Amino acid sequence: MIESTVLENGIRVTTERMPGSRSIAVGILVSAGPRDEQDDKAGLAHLTEHALFHGTSCRSELEISRLIDTVGGKISAFTGRDYTCYSAVVMDDHLTYILDLFSDMLLNSIFPEERLEYEKQVILTELASGRDLPHERVMSLLKSSVWPEHALGRDIEGKAEGIQGLTREDVIYFLHGNYLPNRISLAMAGNLQHEDVVAKVHDCLWRLFGHADRTIVHPDPFLPGTYVEECMSMQAYFALGVPAPSYTDADRYGIHLLSAILGGGLSSRLYRNLREEQGLVYDIHSEYHAYLDAGMVVVSGSTLPDHLEKTIGLVVEETMDMFSLARPPHSEEIWQAQLRTVGQHHIDSEDPYMRMSRLLTQLYYFDRVIPAGEIVDNLRGIDQESLVGICRKSFPSVRDHLALAIVGPSCADGEIVA
Repeated sequence: MIESTVLENGIRVTTERMPGSRSIAVGILVSAGPRDEQDDKAGLAHLTEHALFHGTSCRSELEISRLIDTVGGKISAFTGRDYTCYSAVVMDDHLTYILDLFSDMLLNSIFPEERLEYEKQVILTELASGRDLPHERVMSLLKSSVWPEHALGRDIEGKAEGIQGLTREDVIYFLHGNYLPNRISLAMAGNLQHEDVVAKVHDCLWRLFGHADRTIVHPDPFLPGTYVEECMSMQAYFALGVPAPSYTDADRYGIHLLSAILGGGLSSRLYRNLREEQGLVYDIHSEYHAYLDAGMVVVSGSTLPDHLEKTIGLVVEETMDMFSLARPPHSEEIWQAQLRTVGQHHIDSEDPYMRMSRLLTQLYYFDRVIPAGEIVDNLRGIDQESLVGICRKSFPSVRDHLALAIVGPSCADGEIVA
């Protein structure tokens, strides 16, 4: 059901046929993002993503919006730390329209000066709104602290002073230097025929030519410590980070399970202890954040300021017990995490958008599509011995590699090195 074709100009087209669906999810991944910006142009990748919706030589901004509404679909875009993605979900009857729109945006965008200035103000508002949301701010503080002076650590939107200085020429130069066929993958999932999709994409994007190599600058080693920022809020928000392997590491399946056991659901250690037994938090969870050349297991949540010290102490204790093997995962926890993770994988597989997203990310990170059976087998094949080995290999001396970010009331601004 999954087929892939590389067009003459180098664009890779991958599809997954879902006969029972009436919709098609379309995604275009561009291997360009904050990693490809100069330090004084931080936020340029994100601004370029926004600017592509501001009109072309064939369509005004309003006509683009009306087309999206007319076909009754959803269109979106985001800039990640490793890449930029444009996506849409439409009825199968409207595939030609959405491909024509995307190709028009990629090939013919005109970036009106006045609209670009307007969009910069929108991004500044977006940046400010993130600072008004403590749960987002604490994650930004954690990443900027453990990966300072690197694209993984800075805000994807950039900084206010840098955004103001970005120009139309900057956007055009970034687009022409990075949005080239060898850096573009297109994936679709839904009610489709591969040959038909390939023909349509060829008709839309045959004029796009060029090649651009990509230089990846690796981050410095993970910087542990405690980082605190004061803000006016009713609760104190925290994020505890533990350095972990990159997205493609061979131990990634085990790390996902360790994260699930630690804080991945209602039966996880953190939720049972801090929510059900102690009543200190409403929500707490653990996630594995992974990128091209780095990763981090992050435990995040919030609590009342009076309970912050106790809550942080318990979070650190549970995290240390897991990764230092003072209390290694036992067979029932592993079984439960496997059921939950495999079950979620199957549930997500019913959604064309999720299937399309998997195609794009797997091709980006692994240069191949990973069969669903291989993923499930790898998850089910992990036992206690496997996880113990992963903890010893990937999380040695965990006490010396913890990073803690706190955002909340009555907190001293600045950095406190643990």
